[in-house]
Amino acid sequence: MRVGEQSTDPIDQILGEVPVPAPLTPEDVRLAVRAVVVHAAEEWPAGPKCRNDGASYPCRLHRWGRRVLEAHGLNERQIDALVRHGNPFVHVPFPFVLTGPSAGRPAAAQSPRGPAGRVAAPPVRPALRPGGTGRPVAPPATRPRWPRAS
Repeated sequence: MRVGEQSTDPIDQILGEVPVPAPLTPEDVRLAVRAVVVHAAEEWPAGPKCRNDGASYPCRLHRWGRRVLEAHGLNERQIDALVRHGNPFVHVPFPFVLTGPSAGRPAAAQSPRGPAGRVAAPPVRPALRPGGTGRPVAPPATRPRWPRAS
């Protein structure tokens, strides 16, 4: 069964599709990434099945995750790359912006250029310890560092 086709599973026919939230939040996108990665296809003699719950592939959560990621701006190739990557905690930026200028912002705000037409680097000041030793200090971690999938 392909991703866009109607499921013949009786549970899917009774419960229907999981609705996509109207205003997408970063949490919705994170859950959608986990859904498409964890509920990926696994080959069985009877055909592909969901790796997580054994339902026919694609299961309800995999279809929901794909619809949310498509609504977020990812295309089929990018979603398939997330599934192949296999890390359910991979970060997808919010809001997702494709390369190139967007219609809502002026081009000058997207790429600040220096006088020679090169991208101007932001000024960097080394962080100093309060004791005044002069050695740079790493900034505190703002988000958890997940182990990489091997």
